[in-house]
This record gives sequence, C-alpha cells and structure tokens, in this order.
Amino acid sequence: MTAEQRAEIEAAVRELLAASAWDKATEAALRGYGPEVLGWLHATMAPGEAADAFSLFGEELWKSLRRFDGRCSVRTWSYMLARQAAYRVREARAAGREVPLSSAPIDGLAVEVRETTLVHLRTEVKDRVRELRRNLDPEDQTILILRVDRDLGWRDVAQITLGADATTADLDRHAAALRKRFERIKQRLRELAAE
Repeated sequence: MTAEQRAEIEAAVRELLAASAWDKATEAALRGYGPEVLGWLHATMAPGEAADAFSLFGEELWKSLRRFDGRCSVRTWSYMLARQAAYRVREARAAGREVPLSSAPIDGLAVEVRETTLVHLRTEVKDRVRELRRNLDPEDQTILILRVDRDLGWRDVAQITLGADATTADLDRHAAALRKRFERIKQRLRELAAE
C-alpha cells in the first residue's frame, strides 16, 4: 500500500468519524487496513488463532472508534487493537478458554476481509519467510513485520507496543530501544537463514 493510499484511507475514516458515522468509519478502516492487519496476525499466530484475533479486532475497532482521539493514525490505532486482540486470544487459549465474540454488525465485514485476504497470503516465498520468522519471539516478529513489511515509523511501532496512554517521552525512549532490538532481530534472522 502506498503512502497516498494510506492518506486517502485516513482522510475517509476521519471524515466519517467527524460525521459520527461510526459503522461506516469502521467499514472504511477495515476495508483499508484489514488485509494488512490480518496478514500480520497470520504471520505471528497460528491460523485458527489469527482468525479469532482478527474477528475480535474487528469488534474492538467498531467499539473503539467512538473514543479515537486522533493522537495517532487510524492505522496505528488498528495495529494497537489487533495486538491487544492477539494477546487476549493467546491468553484465553493458554488458560483453556475460548474468547467470546459478540454479534457486532461489523463481524460480517471481518469475515469478508479475512476470506478475501487469505489467497494472497499463500505463496511459496511468503511461506518460507514466515517459517523463518516463526523461529523468532512473537514480539520480535511483531517489530519486524510492522517496521519492514508495513513500513511503519519507529514512533508508530512504539505507540502500538506501548498503547494509547504512552507519553511523548515514553514513545521516544521506546522507539530508541526498538531500533536497537531491531538490529538484534536482523542478526538473528541472518543466523537462521545461514543454518
């Protein structure tokens, strides 16, 4: 996705939010960013868990856009919500519970995005890269995908990993730490590829 396409999605969602068109804003955000968020979930989770997390993400996006304050992009907000959804699904599975999903009106769109996105995720090269990445810690996978595949800036990655309540100073410190961690991740991937 180009920077111009992202700018169009951001403008459309923000315009709908300003008009209090919550359902349409959620639909625009899901159609715009849903495929890449789902791709990230598939890269960092088992397929069944990724589908559950994506459904939960869609529901949380629908609920949360009413309180979206614009301190970050809708794209960053989406990744924060998806990260939280992934965490909830992993925690529920580890505890032997299922994550209950509501019958939010947006759920049908989440299923549509999920089904149309899966085709582009199934390529031989992507499968090999995904296998290499699976050897990394889930947090390292997240950092790698958000920075390299999604071309998010370090401050956005810091915002996603720290959450919406992070201060500017916290974001700056965490972004610097993420850059250092990223260098270690790249070194680990080189080692894995050499093996």
